[in-house]
Amino acid sequence: MSDIRHSLLRRDALSAAKEVLYHLDIYFSSQLQNSPLPLVDKGPTDLLEEFLFQVPKERGAPPKRLTPLQELQLLEIMCNYFQEQTKDSVRQVIFSSLFSPQGNKADDNRMALLGKLVSMAVAVCRVPVLECAAFWLQRTPAVFCVRLARALVDDYCNLVPGSIQTLKQIFTASPRFCCQFITSVTALYDLSSDDLIPPSDLLELIVSWIFEDPRLILITFLNTPIAANLPMGFLELTPLTGLIRWCVKAPLAYTRKKKASLSNGHPPSKIAKDSASGEDRDCHQLYSKLHLSVLQVLMMLQGHLTEKNLYGRLGLVPFDHVVPLVEDINRLSDELNPLNASKEIELALDRLAQALQVAMASGALLCTRDDLRTVCSRLPHNNLLQLVISGPVQQPTHGALPPGFYPHIHTPPLGYPALPAHPVQTFIPGVAFPYRPIR
Repeated sequence: MSDIRHSLLRRDALSAAKEVLYHLDIYFSSQLQNSPLPLVDKGPTDLLEEFLFQVPKERGAPPKRLTPLQELQLLEIMCNYFQEQTKDSVRQVIFSSLFSPQGNKADDNRMALLGKLVSMAVAVCRVPVLECAAFWLQRTPAVFCVRLARALVDDYCNLVPGSIQTLKQIFTASPRFCCQFITSVTALYDLSSDDLIPPSDLLELIVSWIFEDPRLILITFLNTPIAANLPMGFLELTPLTGLIRWCVKAPLAYTRKKKASLSNGHPPSKIAKDSASGEDRDCHQLYSKLHLSVLQVLMMLQGHLTEKNLYGRLGLVPFDHVVPLVEDINRLSDELNPLNASKEIELALDRLAQALQVAMASGALLCTRDDLRTVCSRLPHNNLLQLVISGPVQQPTHGALPPGFYPHIHTPPLGYPALPAHPVQTFIPGVAFPYRPIR
């Protein structure tokens, strides 16, 4: 590698970068003939950092800088390389060697260049780059995935108005990348503060993708060999947990944001108020559509988990993530005051109850009703949530009641007498489920 380095030093920055990619291609192509998982030696890594990421090898040397035009040309060289490389295994290994974080001072340059490369790939629809980025998001610690997501959101939601349509078009070109992008975006925007509420353009984009084909959420899960124990610190297999968080917390987060804007001492004008009200109304409709799609996907999961022999072994909605979600809802409910946000609190709890029930029924959430009762005990009262955490009553063993009859689900509150049991009811002809009248 030292001979290669000396020859590269005599070249200009762009031709040196192109030459490094050429040598890496030869190096990894020969490695892959001997092993499906080649090891990356220190020599190629040093060349990448010096000639692609412009990190000087000599200690104390001033950092090199590419001009904006040179940087654009470098991105074009890299896009063209991945487009022209026909072997997927070589593409993946080289992309990984280029952009896998190494824990050194080159990582900032590495991440900056990755963000620009993927942004360009979206703009010019370079599918091989997007596919490589999807695998990178799957194999890289979440803290770096979130940085890439933020770079793309800045480029397509904040920098140039209307450019979100360009990002929207990659849905058919690379669904795998779209799935991983959604997962990283939901990790980035967790609605914990007003700054971490997803931009309305981004929300509309994601809802349109998922509503068009809810199975998009499951692409990574369905096309990846999976172990029952997933590594910590990486993105989840699906964006389900993040999307449930969005749907459940949205009514409360937007109310908190509205409350903060009214209490800052500068009441908005009527025009601004009407505009904000219309935008919030549109967002709430989008969250309703998203919630429906998430429930539909959860209902599909039992068959997929059974097919992969993971039913009862892999929780795609981890209970460890449900706990902080419930704590957030409880904190927001206290902060907003139930007297002023009763409808929003009720909606959030209804959505939580629906998501928990369907997730448990499909095997996506692995926990007991006792676990749920403990976690949800401090939440404001909600009829639907109470039904979910109580669960179905087991069939009594004695013969005093006919088959299919369900006794009272809830015990009466302390201080109130128990209601007398109503007479035993028979089935209504033509109805396939036990009938229990409302008293």
